[in-house]
Amino acid sequence: MAKQIDARGLLCPKPVILAKKELDAGEADLIVLVDNGVAVQNLTRLAEANGRQLAQKEIPGGFEVRLTGEGKAGEKAVMPEYIQCAPGAGYVVFIGKDHVGEGDPVLGYNLVKMLLYTLSESEDLPTSVLFMNSGVKLPAGGEEQVITSIRALTDKGVEVLVCGTCLNFYNIADRLAVGKVSNMYEILSRMQSAGKVITV
Repeated sequence: MAKQIDARGLLCPKPVILAKKELDAGEADLIVLVDNGVAVQNLTRLAEANGRQLAQKEIPGGFEVRLTGEGKAGEKAVMPEYIQCAPGAGYVVFIGKDHVGEGDPVLGYNLVKMLLYTLSESEDLPTSVLFMNSGVKLPAGGEEQVITSIRALTDKGVEVLVCGTCLNFYNIADRLAVGKVSNMYEILSRMQSAGKVITV
């Protein structure tokens, strides 16, 4: 019997995150109820990324999306590289420096490490985390705790975009450990389409 998740009314990227958790648990027959076409597209990407079959149909109040098939034994499901959210849905985090606040630089750096860890453990995840200016030193700085936190976000379906111009300016492009090299147009479009932007 298929496992069913009712994800209607949940903000992006929650439906696809809930579906991934069930796939991680070994679910081979999963039905996800959603109320918008963007969620259907994200679940389609999830199915494609993991070699699952997908069938969908319209139901009162939305769509029924069914994912079937076995994943690789003992391996967690792979998140799609890009999770799309409808304009005005969810929030993004913009990190424009490698510390939080002004004052002692050591304290500021420790605070940003704690922020990224706390964000990665949160139930209310952003759709995207955007790194610019000296903020790019975080995904390219080699600090294990920072990289682990950012990678945990990507594993949960959060898009991580890193300014390529900024990486080149600081001469650290070859050190980027996690995230996608991006540009001003793409980063700005994520901020414009988000329900809100949190700036660090």
